[in-house]
Amino acid sequence: MTTPEAEPTQPETPETPPEGARQPGSGGRLKDQLKARLRERSEARSQGPGEPEGHDGSQAAEEPPAERPEERLERAVRAAEQALIEYEIALETFRVEVENFSRLHHQKLGPMYARLDELDAQIAEATAARTGDPEDLRKAEEARARVMPMPGVEELFHGWMDGDGLYPEAAAMLTEQSVRPPQRVRPGEEARKLYRELARKAHPDLAQEEGERQRREEFITRVNAAYARGDEAMLRELSEEWAAGPVSVEQRLTRSEELYARLEWLAQRKELLTVLAKELEESAIGGMLRLAPDDPDTLLDEIAEQLLAQVSEREAELARLRA
Repeated sequence: MTTPEAEPTQPETPETPPEGARQPGSGGRLKDQLKARLRERSEARSQGPGEPEGHDGSQAAEEPPAERPEERLERAVRAAEQALIEYEIALETFRVEVENFSRLHHQKLGPMYARLDELDAQIAEATAARTGDPEDLRKAEEARARVMPMPGVEELFHGWMDGDGLYPEAAAMLTEQSVRPPQRVRPGEEARKLYRELARKAHPDLAQEEGERQRREEFITRVNAAYARGDEAMLRELSEEWAAGPVSVEQRLTRSEELYARLEWLAQRKELLTVLAKELEESAIGGMLRLAPDDPDTLLDEIAEQLLAQVSEREAELARLRA
């Protein structure tokens, strides 16, 4: 840079200091300031990215203390517990729908299936009577045998029990409880909400002591029964009961051995639930529910309409054979 008095063609020499440094005694301070800035930049580069520093070169914030291994393990256990609870809630919800669908399917559509079997037997017998063919006679005998099978457990006990044990209605009568069969395959939205909230709060897997686990298991059994019936009023009462009950001690695991054992138990529990979920999904009723995941109750009405149409067709065919 040149001064106003300098000739325009005279070049600036490297030895000529800037105007701001021509005052006596200022050259040393300027060099010290430049060296300090260079030193600050060098220190900033040595710290690496993501480490902010203050105006005096010091680190802006202290590093947080290292987390103990037990704390990380405890956090993993709690996350696994919550994930397992959510999985169990989903599985229990699906199990209730499968069971309700099976019972309502039997109640509403069972007579239609029986009527179709009877019509098939009558059609086969009418056909055999017209033709006299031995093969038609054999088919007629088989069709009649399907209509009158050998009595099984359910027939012997008149609907009180099957191979899996007592029906819920029969068990309720024997224990002097009210008999309230489900009205719908899928309980209402409010019942689903109440059930999920109660299951999250009172789940037995959250208990550490055996006495508390037993109390929770008995309570959840009542919650599951109310949810299966879609009983919103009972679920509200159970929610109030749980809120007024004793506050359980929160789980505080500190020893690594206990935490690892807990994780192992949770993993085994998850494997068992996965097997149960697969069995439900691959069952006949589970397959039917997958056809209408959003509204399984409507599926029953659709199946009923199809069965009624088949009954009408069989009746017309039988009338033609007997004419």
